[in-house]
Amino acid sequence: MIRTDIADLRKEYTRAFLNPQDLPENPLQAFSNWFDFAMHENVYEPNAMVLSTVSVNRPSSRVVLLKGISEGGLVFYTNYNSKKGRELLENPFACLNFHWAQLERQVRIEGKVEKVTAQESDVYFQSRPRLSQAGAVVSDQSSIIDSREELDEAMKQLMDHDHEKLLVRPSHWGGFRLIPDYLEFWQGRPGRVHDRIAYSQSADGSWSKCRLSP
Repeated sequence: MIRTDIADLRKEYTRAFLNPQDLPENPLQAFSNWFDFAMHENVYEPNAMVLSTVSVNRPSSRVVLLKGISEGGLVFYTNYNSKKGRELLENPFACLNFHWAQLERQVRIEGKVEKVTAQESDVYFQSRPRLSQAGAVVSDQSSIIDSREELDEAMKQLMDHDHEKLLVRPSHWGGFRLIPDYLEFWQGRPGRVHDRIAYSQSADGSWSKCRLSP
């Protein structure tokens, strides 16, 4: 059965427009500006992003949280033994997508992925709430478990027995940095004639900027 009520969903995008000259020449600065605006506008979890990876057979996507922006790239953390972790280690290229519906904006970022240093991972791990630290220690992410109770009991034991002990980052948990070579900024416009501005990096490291047809 075809859900015609879905097909009939419509929303006109009228909030803003976007021209190439509106964006700085440095694409990461452009992203940082948009991210700051999303925070200023109180977008819910502005650092939530869809991470897409590719295995030998198929692509896979999930929502993760951005935890750092620098000239080197964009940083997020995960279990290296998880599905996404294994795929990134086997095929170190990925795509990130930020969708800020409230602003009628998207940003798509593609590039190569590398592990951050162990020191960077340690510093971030120690900045996390203790409950989140315990979750990283206890969870064998993406593996099959018998029950929720098993997981809850492991968390309880760790939190109860080691409540004064400094938790150490497990070696299987840490950060990845996506180093962009392509960024696309999307602003919704009426009639689905959206604004799309793309940055592409050349072999010499320089960036070019252009408008794409919607």
